[in-house]
Amino acid sequence: MTTYSEIKERLNIKIDRHLNDGFAALTHYWQNHTNGVSQYFKPSAKEYLQKEILSTVEDSEQLYIPFKFDVPFPPKTDFKFRFIDLFAGIGGIRLAYQNVGGKCVFTSEWNNFAKKTYEANFGEVPYGDITGINENDIPDHDVLLAGFPCQPFSIAGVSKKNALGRKHGFLDETQGTLFFDIARIIEKKKPKAFMLENVKNLVSHDKGKTFKVIRNTLTELGYSIYYQVLDAKHFVPQHRERIIIVGFRNEFFKKNESFEFPKLPKSKAKIKNILETDIDPKYTLSDKLWNYLQDYAAKHKAKGNGFGFGLTDLEGISRTMSARYYKDGAEILIPQENSNPRRLTPRECARLQGFPDKFIIPVSNNQAYKQFGNSVAVPLIQAVAKQLAKTLEENGK
Repeated sequence: MTTYSEIKERLNIKIDRHLNDGFAALTHYWQNHTNGVSQYFKPSAKEYLQKEILSTVEDSEQLYIPFKFDVPFPPKTDFKFRFIDLFAGIGGIRLAYQNVGGKCVFTSEWNNFAKKTYEANFGEVPYGDITGINENDIPDHDVLLAGFPCQPFSIAGVSKKNALGRKHGFLDETQGTLFFDIARIIEKKKPKAFMLENVKNLVSHDKGKTFKVIRNTLTELGYSIYYQVLDAKHFVPQHRERIIIVGFRNEFFKKNESFEFPKLPKSKAKIKNILETDIDPKYTLSDKLWNYLQDYAAKHKAKGNGFGFGLTDLEGISRTMSARYYKDGAEILIPQENSNPRRLTPRECARLQGFPDKFIIPVSNNQAYKQFGNSVAVPLIQAVAKQLAKTLEENGK
């Protein structure tokens, strides 16, 4: 059977030139042409194919012909529920929910480098900036998923509220933030459930006011809310605390859902178990950088601060990896005998977040460090996903 890669080659689709909403519509149509939501993507997919693609090839193509997705994580054909993946990054949350029987029917991500990684692994290009996507153009779904950025909240003016035709209330307090886009989609599409992921400090941000607005908004939209700070160290060798917010629609569940956050297993992960062998010397810190990091740490230690590099215990776990890891690797350094320490390789970063080794890394090292630093710990999200899916199955009949 023809493959996804062969179709792209036949249509002369060079992915770096096609990370746009036109190709997003086409890949979304290809992944959903038989599951009842294809009408959301067909018009844009057809227009894009005819105007932007077919003019570059000799023969005309049908909008869809049977082919096999030759990507590491192809779309589900037999699924238990449908979900959408917002602020998708490189697809860590999607991967977790696919693994428990979910089918992704829509995805959005603004960063083109992340889109490239997402497409390489899932065979689908996310739509772009969520603020420009009309909620009416998003397919119906059972679960909304979002690892949304935390921004300062501002209260919109009455005139703007009136212009948008929205009632005054908590939903309007989130205008000007990306959480507002989650709220407006939930308000319109009314999914049975949602899961949101954010940094631990969301709970205490602005003396708790930010989280209060978020919680009140979601409650006002008709959902029972559950939240908990969970540490990925129970699944991967990394101390990584994140708040997980789960909601269930009262109109559907009647407040009778039986949801519990997963009981986390005893942490047995060790950093040594994710390390590669035969490491390229380029990952070893130069004398200049290593001396700088040591001097920097000594200076702050003298002041009573805890700032400084993290030389990781190979029998233990690491600090939290962040998107700044590409700068110097200081937060997670691997000791080496008779040599300066080294930073993790991109593949080791992937493993640190629980991505399987078949996950493709098609971008530069610097971009890969940013992407994995911004991503989620897949096994932790999957543990939550399993509980959410169980609740849907038990209470959603």
